[in-house]
Amino acid sequence: MSDKHQDVALILKLYELRREEGLRRARKWYFTEFNPQSAGDVAKLLGSGHDGSANFRMITSYWEMAASFVNNGGIDEKMFIDANGEHVGVFCRVEPFLEELRQIIGLPEYLKQLETLVKRTPNVDQRLERFRGIFSRWSQAAKETTA
Repeated sequence: MSDKHQDVALILKLYELRREEGLRRARKWYFTEFNPQSAGDVAKLLGSGHDGSANFRMITSYWEMAASFVNNGGIDEKMFIDANGEHVGVFCRVEPFLEELRQIIGLPEYLKQLETLVKRTPNVDQRLERFRGIFSRWSQAAKETTA
C-alpha cells in the first residue's frame, strides 16, 4: 500500500472512531453545551467528576492524539487538514485561556500537539473566528430554547 493510501486509511479510521456512540455524545456536548468563559471554568469542570469532565477529556485527548500523529509524520498534514476541521473548533473553545489553564493544572504542554497543528492550519485566524461565530449563535439558540 502506498503512503497516500495508508494516510487515507488512517484518516478514515479516525473518522470511524468519531462515530463511536460515546465519542458522538461527547462531541455533541462539547459543541452545544460546553461554553467556558475562563480557564477557571475548565479547571473546575476537570475536577468535578461530572460527565462533562469525561466528555471534555475524551474530546481533547482524541484530537491531541490525532494531532500528534500528524505532527510526527504519521499522517500527511495537508491531507489531514483538507479532510478535517473539527480539531480547529475544539481548539477554539479553549484557545483564549489555554496558557492560564496550563498553569492552573500544572501541565505546561497540555494540548500542545493540537495547538501546534491548528496554528499551522492555513487561514487559521479566519477559521477560528468562523467557529467563534458559530458557537455564539449556538449558545444564543440554546438560551432562547431554555427561556
